[in-house]
Amino acid sequence: MATSVHDAVAPGAAAPARARGGLGLTVAVLLVAFNLRLAITSLGALLDHLGDLGVSAATQGLLTSLPVLCFAVVGATAMALTRLVGVDRGLEAALGLLALGLVLRVLDGTPALIAGTAVACAGIALANVLIPAIVKEHFPERIGMMTGAYTAVLSLGSAAGAAVTVPIADAGGSWRVGLGAWALVAVAAALAWAPYCRRRDPQRSRPRGASLWRSPTAWAVTLLFGTQSLYAYVMMSWLPSLYADAGFSDAAAGLLLAVSIAIGVPFFFLAPSLAGRLRHQGHLVLALTLVTAGGWAGLWLAPAGGAWLWAALLGAGGAVFPVTLSFFALRTTSTADTASLSTMAQSVGYLLAAGGPFLVGVLHDASGSWALPCALLVGLGVVQASAGYVAGRPVRIGADSDSGAGAAR
Repeated sequence: MATSVHDAVAPGAAAPARARGGLGLTVAVLLVAFNLRLAITSLGALLDHLGDLGVSAATQGLLTSLPVLCFAVVGATAMALTRLVGVDRGLEAALGLLALGLVLRVLDGTPALIAGTAVACAGIALANVLIPAIVKEHFPERIGMMTGAYTAVLSLGSAAGAAVTVPIADAGGSWRVGLGAWALVAVAAALAWAPYCRRRDPQRSRPRGASLWRSPTAWAVTLLFGTQSLYAYVMMSWLPSLYADAGFSDAAAGLLLAVSIAIGVPFFFLAPSLAGRLRHQGHLVLALTLVTAGGWAGLWLAPAGGAWLWAALLGAGGAVFPVTLSFFALRTTSTADTASLSTMAQSVGYLLAAGGPFLVGVLHDASGSWALPCALLVGLGVVQASAGYVAGRPVRIGADSDSGAGAAR
């Protein structure tokens, strides 16, 4: 069995890093992760209700498009923030933006709803980029386990936002209560993280001289992030419609999507933990990609006959997401490099993914069926698996000339 690929940690830094990665810090990171999709899924749960209150369809469309646009555009600025204040204090600033946006969007008027959603998503975009660097710095010996834990909790937070927002709104007598309540959770995360904010360390924040933009491994990680994001956004956008066209009720179609997300949670925890123990993670990406492609192939050929199986396969195959996040730390040698790779992969990757749901919709309308979109998504697996094999090589960007010839330092 191949040995794990771990970071090279200076002797003097190893003990403090391990000491700081204790229970309190772990809880703080997981509480932050719980917030990273709440603002999005809570709003989605109330979109129909907002339409009944006069929010236009165009505004609703803008609100659903803002997250991925913010993830791409605002995420690209995360490295500048890291250089200015460091990753720890940068994450606190991101949580502040999130809480501010969640409060702003429940103030009176559609402009406040749009502006607040944009501010909240900007905070999430920054946190998305910084969390892998936090894991790299504070949990250098447990990268796979912590990546699995925080992505699983992220999924649970996503499900909570979708499931609990409407009951909270009903109990409070207003949609504003349903959305605004989540600001308290963001504030709790900011308070939990506050003790771990430190002064900026110039050595850790200084960017490395070699450019990620010339690294084949960095581009492979970026492409992999883009393909798995495209799969996820297409599934969340179109899977209920596909099942509805296959004869399921709207309620059953929504339940199938929820089941797919729920089944993915244990795989989100286990897959990056396994990745951290493997020398070459390309085989793991291939296996998960085959599971995903199998789900879309089933939806192409027999959407009704194996509906629950296809939903389960798509949920399990989505574990490529946390595996890709673990690459940010596994393929780099410092916290600053991890933040740089996370910035590059997420900004470019989300831009690549943004057009996926639109393209699937166009192909569906043009062909009058789901066969062509599903065939395209099956074929995308070839691209994802190929990128996974390059991204999964046991190299560190800049440490081994990024050629794949050497072992990780």
